[in-house]
Formats: sequence, structure tokens, C-alpha cells
Amino acid sequence: METIKIKDEYIKLGQALKLAGLVDSGVDAKIEIQEGFVKVNGEVEVQRGKKIHAGDIIEFDGQQVRVEN
Repeated sequence: METIKIKDEYIKLGQALKLAGLVDSGVDAKIEIQEGFVKVNGEVEVQRGKKIHAGDIIEFDGQQVRVEN
């Protein structure tokens, strides 16, 4: 499992996908999230602006990323 570090209290889901290198652009993130291909803590998430905090786990395309600060 990979990790990404954030400086603030939270990061939005679309930004987290880009930071982790799971998508190339915000447009790609928006599409993948809206199509229901992204999970946060095991639950499908369709809100691109979902606040992701330290300790959350994002799953996409067979990869898992843990968020830390």
C-alpha cells in the first residue's frame, strides 16, 4: 500500500487521486469518481469534493493509498 502525505487537515478526493498519481488530471478524477470506480474506506464514493483525512484509505484500479500528515 502506498501513502501520500498532506499538509492540511484534509484534501479533496479528486486532488488526492492526482497527488497519488492514480489519475492524470482533475477531469480524469471527476469521471472515475462519478462512475463509481473509487472507494474511500471500503465504500464507493461519488463526490469529487469529499474531504479525505489522515488515516483514510482510497482504492482505485486495484491500488490502495493511505493518507497521512
